[in-house]
Amino acid sequence: MLDLSGLDLEEIATALADQTDYEHRWLINPQTGDVVFWTSDTGIDGQTPVDLDDLDLICIDPLPSYIWYQDMADFAERVSDDRTGRRLARAIEGKGAFRRFKDELHQEHPHLLPAWHAFRDARAQRRAVDWLVDNSLIDGDAATRFVDDHPDPNVP
Repeated sequence: MLDLSGLDLEEIATALADQTDYEHRWLINPQTGDVVFWTSDTGIDGQTPVDLDDLDLICIDPLPSYIWYQDMADFAERVSDDRTGRRLARAIEGKGAFRRFKDELHQEHPHLLPAWHAFRDARAQRRAVDWLVDNSLIDGDAATRFVDDHPDPNVP
């Protein structure tokens, strides 16, 4: 088992959110917890192509986008100003929700950006911890302590 305190949860969360393509992958070393980036043409060292099956690393497959979408919906619901919350909720309706949500925050409600980043990051780190448990890389007790110590931050 890996020690949770020595893991880069932000990097694992980034890998879990990476929806771009399968020409690259994020991998974790189950012995050290080091996260590496692999591409089909440059491998993990940036120079030498290597087949994923030849590596003793675990792929960090991205989570479905609807999981990340729920963060935006939950944030909009928790905003204390009803008008702002409704605008954010409307922004995430239909295709292009992620871009519109970001645009709405940046252009109309920049004062909420720190709260959004804290909210999004807290959830992403808890998902990283859940992923580590699901892949038997950390024990459940450490995960429970982390989740208990890192609740969703308050939304203004």
